[in-house]
Amino acid sequence: MKERVITAIIALVLFIPIVIYGGWLLQVVVYGLSSIALFELLRMRKIPTISWASLISLLLLWIVLYQGTVIHLPIVENLAKSELVMFGVLLLLAYMVLKKNTFTYDDIGFILTSILYVGMGFYFFILTREAGIEYLLYVLLIIWATDTGAYFVGRAMGKHKLWPEISPKKTIEGSVGGILLAILVAVIFQIVDPFPFSLFIVVIVTILASVVGQIGDLVESAIKRHYDVKDSGNILPGHGGILDRFDSLIFMLPFLHFIGFISI
Repeated sequence: MKERVITAIIALVLFIPIVIYGGWLLQVVVYGLSSIALFELLRMRKIPTISWASLISLLLLWIVLYQGTVIHLPIVENLAKSELVMFGVLLLLAYMVLKKNTFTYDDIGFILTSILYVGMGFYFFILTREAGIEYLLYVLLIIWATDTGAYFVGRAMGKHKLWPEISPKKTIEGSVGGILLAILVAVIFQIVDPFPFSLFIVVIVTILASVVGQIGDLVESAIKRHYDVKDSGNILPGHGGILDRFDSLIFMLPFLHFIGFISI
């Protein structure tokens, strides 16, 4: 527990100023974090980090993260992101032939799903910062409040398992506790720095966002259980990998954009 708290404090001290500063620095950090998260997924599938498949995957991830629909290259101008992604898919299919099915069609499906899973979440991270620092701080606070409330209420009162086949330690009581603490934080946030919505709307959105964030957590737990790994990585002592820390955010940010709570 001590190691977990120390890591969290150090991460906050380093990460929050970058979030506040935004701009190119935040984009560099987001590209780095998402790249690590992608490699964590590839390692679960036992796809070597040093391989053509991983390199193509990384380039496709960066294309997804790019904030725009057209990419300008020295040789080909005004190339659409979708065209580059399709070219990357063709390269992966050609690589499958060269590897004589030791790299399989299933591996390609896993890679493309992983790129969209990680890439879209972090894409909306950058987009949310452009919408305003208050939106990103709100999301981060809701995630931390949900995790904290779920942890302490679950330990104190948890009796009914939430989804034991996927995450045996999570309880229904903990889940509700996380939602309630998220609502409290959202109300305080709305009083201090109000959004252009009524308090009722903010509370409803917070409940939905907290639930979606918990689903994101369960999704990553399901992936880890399927591939029989405890943590996605070990880069954060006491916390696991990057994907372990950003699994809720990957789900929550796109959701808040899709319902129009965040827009630019």
